[in-house]
This record gives sequence, C-alpha cells and structure tokens, in this order.
Amino acid sequence: MRLDDFDPNINVEDQGNRGGGGGLGFGGGGGGGLLFGLLPLVFSRFGCGGVAVLLAVMFFFGGGLGLVGGGGGQVSAPTQQSRSATAGSKDVTAICTQDAAHKAACNAFSSADKTWAKLLGPRFQAPGLRFYDQNGVSGCGAAQSAMGPFYCPRDQNIFLDTAFFDELANRFGAKGDFAQDYVIAHEFGHHIQNLLGTSDQVAQIQQRGNEVEGNRASVKLELQADCYAGVWAAQNKDRLDPGDLEEGMTAAQAIGDDTLQKESQGRVVPDSFTHGTSAQRMAWLRKGIETGDPNQCDTFSGGI
Repeated sequence: MRLDDFDPNINVEDQGNRGGGGGLGFGGGGGGGLLFGLLPLVFSRFGCGGVAVLLAVMFFFGGGLGLVGGGGGQVSAPTQQSRSATAGSKDVTAICTQDAAHKAACNAFSSADKTWAKLLGPRFQAPGLRFYDQNGVSGCGAAQSAMGPFYCPRDQNIFLDTAFFDELANRFGAKGDFAQDYVIAHEFGHHIQNLLGTSDQVAQIQQRGNEVEGNRASVKLELQADCYAGVWAAQNKDRLDPGDLEEGMTAAQAIGDDTLQKESQGRVVPDSFTHGTSAQRMAWLRKGIETGDPNQCDTFSGGI
C-alpha cells in the first residue's frame, strides 16, 4: 500500500530502548513471543480453562482491546484521564524513522487519523500511538508483547511492539505491508468504538458476569473493528497495490479464533471465542472494504 509519509504532528511516543532491554512495566513476554507463542503451551497443558486464566491475568493488568488477545477479558470502560501532549515533530520523526516497522506503523496510523477525522467530523478526537519493547505501561496496566497490539480506552492510546509484525509474517504467513496496516487500522477501529460509546456498552454487558454472553459481545466488538479497518482501506483505495486485499484476508484468516484453536489444541470451542472465526473476520473486513461506509459495520444487530 502506497501511503504518504506520516504527519510529524501525530501523537507518538516510544517507551522502550530497541535492543537495550529498556522496557517498562511487569515482566512477561520477552523475546517477542507474543500471545501466539503462549497459547499453544497453555492449550496443550491446561486446555481452554488455562487460556481463560491466561487472558484473565493479562486483563487484570491490561484491560485493552487487541487484534488477537484484547477481547478475551473484560473491556475497560472509558474514563476521563489527561493525555500526554503530542510530541514535538523532531521527536516524532526520530521515533518513526528508526526502522522500517516503525515507519510503516506511523504511516498507517497517520493515514487512519486523517481518514477518521474526515468521517467523524467534530466527534473525532485523535488517539496516540505508543511503541514499546517487550514490556511497557498503559492506562489499562501492563503492556506486554504476549498480549499483541492493543488499544487502551482509558488513555486512548494504541500500544504496539513491532516484533508482532515479524510474528505475523514469519509464523503465520501473513506477509506484506497491508497485513501490517490492517493491524494498525483494526486498533484504530477500537478507538472509534470508544469515541462512539460502543466499547462502554460492551463493558456493561461483560460486567453482568455471564461469560458466554460477554464473549459474544467481545466477538461483535472485534468484528466491527475489522470492518472499520476495511472502511479505512476503502477510503484510501487509490493507494492500494495489487495483492493488498489478499494480504489483508490472509492476516484475518490466520488470527481467527477457530484457526488458532485448531492449531494449538486440535479442537474448537465456540463459546470461548472472543474475536470471531476466520470466516467472520474475513467477511467483515471485506464488507468494510466493499462499502467504505462505517454505518454498514453494525455487527450488533441480528446475527453475525
């Protein structure tokens, strides 16, 4: 995807020292192992119950909304908190140009920022992008590589360890720049849900204590974020290259709940789904791409 270079006025910070082990927060997913690396071990030894515990622990500390692990726990209700000011343009440029992965993330984030500002008008508030290396901190608690990319409603920031891009490409075969862009666009979609009050509604459902009902609400939230990612792509269709859409579909297929469960434990447990099946994720991403209309991303009315 041929995106413009990032706007140097975007809200970007880096919490970690690349290669220096300077991450903040709690211990955990070192080495870029990510949630993908933990799930097979937990599934094989403890089954779905173990995974539920793993996600509960992550979200006792984290509570964010993520591409893979974010919907497995309770969604944090948005709160009014002060947000750090946009870093100076020199700082943003230094952060975003330190390597190809950072620049790709900043370009996609900047593009999504401009796109949704146009779509939402006065309702739009810009989020922040926070890079970290293995461990970091967020308004929702610890940020760990094992959680994958996630959005924190409390501080309105997207958190990313760029090692996730390597995991997505090398382990799960979701290669290409559009697969990386999809990651950022999905998390940006969670910010839109926060602004529109959707995340708060799901948090209320999950707080009722019915795990199956809460999981189903989480699936609808994640599929809508996939659709919003597709809307962003449609709004920038003049920037798409041949093969981009296929890259996005490959990424969506690779991180479906059913696909991950089959690979890790050999069986599928639908009531434990938190993000949707591979078919559902591809379908809603495609719907956003085909319509370019966020109003067509209503995953909460009727069946999904």
